[in-house]
Amino acid sequence: MGILLGFAPFLGFAVATGVWGPTIGLLVGAVTSAALLIIEFLRKHRLKILEVGTLVMFAGLLAWAKLFPSPQTVLSVRLRVDSGLLLIILISMAVGKPFTLQYARERVSAERWGSPRFARINLIITTGWALAFACIVAADLLMIYLPNVPIRVGIVVTVAALYGAYRFTDWYPKQASQT
Repeated sequence: MGILLGFAPFLGFAVATGVWGPTIGLLVGAVTSAALLIIEFLRKHRLKILEVGTLVMFAGLLAWAKLFPSPQTVLSVRLRVDSGLLLIILISMAVGKPFTLQYARERVSAERWGSPRFARINLIITTGWALAFACIVAADLLMIYLPNVPIRVGIVVTVAALYGAYRFTDWYPKQASQT
């Protein structure tokens, strides 16, 4: 599955949260994550770091919300989800398996998988995604702690950060192969 499909649980979470609230949003995120994991496992007998981490995060946040009910704002849950995704990305980098490696291996020949250049390109691309989510988390914090900041600021930052990371993911490998 492509990298954008790996982010489908977050889109489902965002839409469901806007319509039905944070708890249903977490449920939709968890169910979408589980569905992607099952499909990926049935197709390729492999699990991806992003998809496993996403399921654990959404299921964990949903369980916490059910076990310890308290009033939750959309922004506070969004901050937890965005921070969780940033943490998944950072952990993948810390253990030496940037999450983009698994997606990149689906697009290039196996001979290139072990090259230092391939690993470096994926580390740089994953860093781009980490920076995008750091911007999103910063926007979430800004909107929570400065309530006069309009919600559209968060929307613009989120769309710009995700679009930027996506475009960088497409552009950088081509650029790196020219040098």
